[in-house]
Amino acid sequence: MPITYTPLPDNVDYGKQSVAVPGTKQPGQTPHYRNAVYGLLDPDAPNYPKTLQDIFNNGYSFNPDANLLGHRPVISRSPLKFGPYVWQTYREVDVRRRRIGNQLHKTGVNTHLIWDALVFRKVRSRLLDVVLEWFAQRSGQIRAVASDAFTADQLTVSDSINHAQLSIIFTTPDHIVTLLKLTASIPSMKIIVSFDPLGDDVKRLLSSWGETVGIRITELSEIEKYGEENLIEPLPVSPDKVASLCYTSGTTNLPKGAILTHLNLASAAYTNTFGVSFPQGCCHMSYLPLAHIYERICELNVIVVGGCIGYFTSDPLRLMDDAQALKPHFFPSVPRVLNRVYQAAMSAGNVPGAKGAIFRTALQTKLDQLHKTGVNTHVIWDALVFSKIRAVLGGNVLQVVTGSAPIGGEVIDFFKVAFGCDAVRLPGCAPLTNSDSYGATESCGICTITRSGDPTSSGTIGPPQPVLEIKLVDIPAMNYLSSDKPNPRGELCVRGPNCFVGYYKDEKNTQETLRDGWIHTGDVAEVDSSGRFKIIDRVKNIMKLAQGEYVALQKVENTYAAGPVVQQIYVHGDSLQPYLIAVVVPDPSVLAPLASAVLSKKVEPNDIPALSEAVKNPRVVQEVLNTLNEEARRSGLAGFEFIKRIHITMDPFTIEENTLTPTLKLRRRDAYAKFKRELDALYALGEPANNASFKL
Repeated sequence: MPITYTPLPDNVDYGKQSVAVPGTKQPGQTPHYRNAVYGLLDPDAPNYPKTLQDIFNNGYSFNPDANLLGHRPVISRSPLKFGPYVWQTYREVDVRRRRIGNQLHKTGVNTHLIWDALVFRKVRSRLLDVVLEWFAQRSGQIRAVASDAFTADQLTVSDSINHAQLSIIFTTPDHIVTLLKLTASIPSMKIIVSFDPLGDDVKRLLSSWGETVGIRITELSEIEKYGEENLIEPLPVSPDKVASLCYTSGTTNLPKGAILTHLNLASAAYTNTFGVSFPQGCCHMSYLPLAHIYERICELNVIVVGGCIGYFTSDPLRLMDDAQALKPHFFPSVPRVLNRVYQAAMSAGNVPGAKGAIFRTALQTKLDQLHKTGVNTHVIWDALVFSKIRAVLGGNVLQVVTGSAPIGGEVIDFFKVAFGCDAVRLPGCAPLTNSDSYGATESCGICTITRSGDPTSSGTIGPPQPVLEIKLVDIPAMNYLSSDKPNPRGELCVRGPNCFVGYYKDEKNTQETLRDGWIHTGDVAEVDSSGRFKIIDRVKNIMKLAQGEYVALQKVENTYAAGPVVQQIYVHGDSLQPYLIAVVVPDPSVLAPLASAVLSKKVEPNDIPALSEAVKNPRVVQEVLNTLNEEARRSGLAGFEFIKRIHITMDPFTIEENTLTPTLKLRRRDAYAKFKRELDALYALGEPANNASFKL
């Protein structure tokens, strides 16, 4: 029997979501917890997929001629227009991956790099990246995933390639010259493959240059052509064979290459088929970085059950248009996109008169129903009000997943009721307020997830997924203990076949993270009486204020970031100072009405120069700070965790300037360097006597 989705039972008990394994309680830690509905899946069971070939073959078995990979071709250059989605089937992708795999197997290379962040700029290259993903699994080769964000302050391009000992590089034509200039510092590199045709003159010039430095220049079409001549059967792959080196975000240090085996990735995809239900041939919208475990696992989730993946046109401004053309069932996203959809919908619906009254009544009715019963559909209001909102993402969305950064609970609840879908936060290894799910690169992006229909799950990350176990270990220094009442607390630790085997060439960090077979996540959690976990703190990223109070800066950032006025925030502390300060990048759609009210003049959300001028006004700054600290009070932050002074800027943190990781997480050191002058000036003002009335 092929693997299919396994929905939750109709009579699921929300009061018993995980169970403690008898005999596993030890001093200084909780018992081991497992999923209460499905137990712990056995990797030796006949139907358990053990390799990525098993994942692909399972999807292929439903219908080899079903759509797998789709993109929108350009039909006009002036003006730029895209046509409807065109598709490659499972059979066609299988043929292409065999061709590519056969030829590269003959070259004798054993590793390769898809330079993800570079190829994202071309739709065809994104699609080919996935073909190459499957060639690697078909031919038994390792896929090293990196990005172009490795700068001089982290890993340089040459360092990243050397670290993974990469022999062959796939990239777009505009980056070949850069690679050739680096050949002296990249002794492992032997072949550069261009995704796109180079043209006779360009190829001749680049090939001549390559010959002088011992590098072969070729095109992907040539690789496929040569590989077609003598197709061979796939090389056998064992579950413990390394499938990928997936580099972590590197928010505080150099990125680490997590070694992920076939069993790791296959287990993560398999466990995500439990507790959900999608139609046969379900469609996934892909626009997030393939270098991130989040997007890669989302795609595996769809492929294992014979679904399809549609790639966006590489233009963020066309993302909604792409969604309407694709009509996806599954929409993994990030808070920045979902916040914009939320703000646009609220602005369009919450207007004066009868129309606004109907919208507010419909929204409140569904929210009340959701919080009371967990039901997010309504026959009348869905047809009358929310069908138009659903059409923004194509009309078929059944699940929205968001990760990499904090997002407000009101936004998640809005998506649940407005789209009538599951809306899940997948934060990665970082604590978020009101989280719904949890995972990390080291656990292949999975660990826990809240159950659909649970009316009291807000603020939790749910029970363990059925492929793994969780325990909490005492942290005496932070006063988090497994004996705490009413809820045991401690560092969240996880183990299972989805958990990585270590960091590549990094024994020190491997030993710190993997102890006694458990991943020590560095996150502090508690488990409630229903067996649901909740992230409450972070072991690392803690600093001591001048008066001796310990502050988890990331926790404070995530609390403030949940407020609607915040688009981005960097919270800063100094051990010689008794209070916290911050840099705030506000959401223009929220800042504009706030500034208009304070200044008694109209400021438009799209008028960035006017907004930049407005945030220089002390009264606007104070009003934003008051709004921020209202969020802090609602969330129960301690007094010393409140931000006392802020610098507001319309200049956001970005990947290009190295203040964000490729997965949109803040790089603290670089964020501080960018605003050091402004932050130093805030501390120079001294601590305000009254946070509610001080003046800047």
